[in-house]
Amino acid sequence: MRPLYPPPPERSAELRRRFAEEARSERPDLSLLCLLVGAEADGTLDEAGMDAAQIELDQLAGQLPFRPGGPRSWAVSLRELLGERFGFRGAPGDYQRLESSLLHSVLLRRRGLPILLSVVWMEVARRAGAHVYGVALPGHFVVGFGAEEEQVLADPFDGGRVLSGSDAELLVAGATGAPLEPSMLTPADPLDVVLRILNNVRAWAVARPERSDVALWAVELALLLPSHPARLRYERAQLLVQRGDFLGGAMELDAYAEVVGAVDESAAARVRQQAHAARAMLN
Repeated sequence: MRPLYPPPPERSAELRRRFAEEARSERPDLSLLCLLVGAEADGTLDEAGMDAAQIELDQLAGQLPFRPGGPRSWAVSLRELLGERFGFRGAPGDYQRLESSLLHSVLLRRRGLPILLSVVWMEVARRAGAHVYGVALPGHFVVGFGAEEEQVLADPFDGGRVLSGSDAELLVAGATGAPLEPSMLTPADPLDVVLRILNNVRAWAVARPERSDVALWAVELALLLPSHPARLRYERAQLLVQRGDFLGGAMELDAYAEVVGAVDESAAARVRQQAHAARAMLN
């Protein structure tokens, strides 16, 4: 498949403006945020393509039974429609593809990472009227249906397999070696879902130094979220220096040092030294 490259600067600026605006809205639209991430990754994704992805989610929702019943019935209906009929699922090789983190590509390929497949499940189920949400288990993302006392989990990466309590325990134990805690089953905030998607994009890019452009836009989108780790500014500075923008990287390092200095002056001094070294590369 062809490599994906970001859009021109003017288009990118508009996408980022819309991303920041949506992320700060009262009820952020998860599917729109994911499509804006996709458009930043893939310069060929235009407005018509984004609209087509939303329409496909609507059409999939329209093929679900009308209010199938309780949480388990919703989970089974989604599995039968998306997992069995349309073949949405994941495989180990999907972790090696940037497309696996982009909603429009996942809708096209019907393959993706657990979190993006979960977005498909959530958006289709939400449109059909289900009480649905993401559940960010350690090392694996799944979908939850129903209130806490009747919660049913499904694994879209496994075609929507409905999970028993022991299944969820095994997923957590396999990822962390620790037991499943009730706090792990709480609904994930949509913006936390987006941040986790961007983290996956960054992880993909870190393993491919020649795609530092991908790492940079993923960090810069994450910085537009209302809440994000302060260390992302340090990561952006390093990427700017890596890409030859020594002055921009040095300025970002200085700004990060100001933040760090409030709690750890010795760490701030080390960051300022890195900024000095970056400026020295201009000579």
